[in-house]
Amino acid sequence: MARLPIRRYEGEARVIVSSLELERALADIRQERVVGFDTETRPAFRRGESYLPSLAQVATARAVHLFPLQRMDFSAALAELLAAPGIVKAGVGIAEDLRQLKKLFPFQEVSAIDLGVLAKQRGIEQTGLRNLAGIVLGIRIPKGKRTSNWAAQKLTLQQIGYAAMDAWAARELYLKLET
Repeated sequence: MARLPIRRYEGEARVIVSSLELERALADIRQERVVGFDTETRPAFRRGESYLPSLAQVATARAVHLFPLQRMDFSAALAELLAAPGIVKAGVGIAEDLRQLKKLFPFQEVSAIDLGVLAKQRGIEQTGLRNLAGIVLGIRIPKGKRTSNWAAQKLTLQQIGYAAMDAWAARELYLKLET
């Protein structure tokens, strides 16, 4: 794994902070049959401390849309996506992401695929995003900003890149593993 080339997401990453940006993101997402899906949560460092998701990421063929959940009410838009039967939502550990999101707003998910489960069905024992990226895509994903404050008012360029990469990699992994 250490010899694999490091890959960073090089496409467009859009942080959605207005109604107009949300409509554009939804128009893009609605064109897809597969999206990469992930969430980020502010880390907890004390026993008994926990936080709800701060960011949802959705990767399409054209962009990664980042939804800072404290900045706007994205519940209707995300509920629509998660309930759309014609759009596969692919992610690693997606069941836990969805369970946590349901603490923020109600929705019924359809067509959510856990890449770890799909990988095991294909005979791959490793199920984490970074390991799967190495095995299936032949790339190394840097760990970077995993423990940063995802609830910050303004995300850094490093946070945006990290979050976009995770969603993009999830989509790419599904496209490789589904064949």
